[in-house]
Amino acid sequence: MNKKSFSFKKDQFKSNRGTWSRIVNVYCRKCENHLLVYQKDGPGNLRRMYMDRIYDPPKLVDLQNKALKDVPDLTCSKCGEVIATPYVYVNEKEKRKAFKVYQDAIVKKVRKKDG
Repeated sequence: MNKKSFSFKKDQFKSNRGTWSRIVNVYCRKCENHLLVYQKDGPGNLRRMYMDRIYDPPKLVDLQNKALKDVPDLTCSKCGEVIATPYVYVNEKEKRKAFKVYQDAIVKKVRKKDG
């Protein structure tokens, strides 16, 4: 995995979650394979991953622009473990496409600043 640099997305969703964000690497808990790079906004556990916050790999970027029925489950490319299921998260402030992360399916590690 190469060390790319990513900039934070700043929009109304970030404001809804809190004023701080971090970029995290997400790994499969079963085999420790690197799955993706994600922007986590606000505090708390990673229970859902919004599709518009995935930075890498390219095959997972811009999934929010696809029809939900065309987005497959998120699976580990190494061991085949199903990590998350696509759905639409709805609350009083937003309606966004996301992956519902299965409990204990991932490990997240905060990326250190590049450079």
